[in-house]
Amino acid sequence: MIDKRPRSPREVAAWTLFSMREEGAWSDGALHHYLSRAALSGRDAALAARLAYGTVQNQILLDHYLRQFSRVRLAKIAPRVLDLLRMGLYQLILLDKIPAHAAVSETVALVRRYARANERTVAFVNGVLRSVARAVEADALPALDRPDKESYYALRYSHPEWLVRRWSEQFGIRLAGQICAANNADTPLSVRVNTARTTPEAAQRELEAAGLTVTPHRAMPTILLCHGGAVAALPAFTEGRITIQDAASALAAIVADPQPGDTVLDCCAAPGGKSFAMAERMQGKGSVTACDIHAHKLERIAAGAARLGLPIVHAQLQDAAQPCADWMGAADVVLCDVPCSGLGIIRKKPEIRYKEPGTLTGLRALQARILQNCAQYVRPGGTLVYSTCTIIRRENEDVVRAFLAENTAFHPVPWSHPVCGTREDGMATLLPPVHDTDGFFIAKLRRDT
Repeated sequence: MIDKRPRSPREVAAWTLFSMREEGAWSDGALHHYLSRAALSGRDAALAARLAYGTVQNQILLDHYLRQFSRVRLAKIAPRVLDLLRMGLYQLILLDKIPAHAAVSETVALVRRYARANERTVAFVNGVLRSVARAVEADALPALDRPDKESYYALRYSHPEWLVRRWSEQFGIRLAGQICAANNADTPLSVRVNTARTTPEAAQRELEAAGLTVTPHRAMPTILLCHGGAVAALPAFTEGRITIQDAASALAAIVADPQPGDTVLDCCAAPGGKSFAMAERMQGKGSVTACDIHAHKLERIAAGAARLGLPIVHAQLQDAAQPCADWMGAADVVLCDVPCSGLGIIRKKPEIRYKEPGTLTGLRALQARILQNCAQYVRPGGTLVYSTCTIIRRENEDVVRAFLAENTAFHPVPWSHPVCGTREDGMATLLPPVHDTDGFFIAKLRRDT
């Protein structure tokens, strides 16, 4: 990360945007890095996060407006200046609690300080922002006229049009629009309660006493949705009473349903959330082998297991696409949360939406290879769970159905949960606006005895 110590919410947001573009950093990692260096109050940290995420979430829309007010083509604007212009427009157009004069003056100050701008550039930025502020005040922003709803949603919520059209084909245009809107909403931090160490009610009281706003998930009481604080710095987290995990990821562990004494393989485990959730269900009896292809991620898994008090979780280096002779037919439960496009977690990593569709072409083959390999580890009568954090059918149902067509020893297992009801075909696609979860896919299969 760029070695800077930001002094304000806008500086944190600006350096987050700079790091994303200049270093390829993920938004959440860069934001966490600069927040940790800035020592802001909870309110200011929330503003920094809103500015950083909001600017990325709305980039296509902001650029649309910027083109209406800038005499300079966007491609000719210096990258840092463009980052800051977008952040300024975001405050003026899409936030209603920031005075226009503050948005303009603070953005101009950032351009002076960090964009190596001459006075001509500073005057250009000031002029653009003041023109936008006048248009907003007069309710005279250009209309978002588009020929159809797909292209309107793509512009209004800054999603690539190809992606909105794919969701429209899969879910219908109304739900596609709701998914886009949910991806741009202020998303709470989801934590799961470690019921071996506390209760959901006690955890909620502890978090609220620390200043957070906490709401239990409507269909999963062990999941608490939090706003307004750095959860990972609280004793509730460091002492293992809670862990950060979305309800959809926790549901995958519930669907896997490991029993005390089982042998469990989590084949693409990092950062370990599903391994931890399964181990807690096993009440300290049996074993969970949490695998990953990257050695440095094993340390994080091991640290999480120690923090939560889960000695039955063992981290192991293993490529999920390559066979391990020692595991053949040995596991009661095998979970494959395979590499995917990540298009279900756009609300948490907004930059994922801007992936080029061509970068996704090889994923299905890799997913099928991992599923085929890891299925060999399931004992007769055992359970195989396939999951992803995407909502694209090609990476989900299509992969599972192709696997079942070639592996007649496996069959779908119906299951039910209040989050999504009964799934007779063993498969569920979870959606943020419908289930209050990340976008996620779960399929439960069983190997015949």
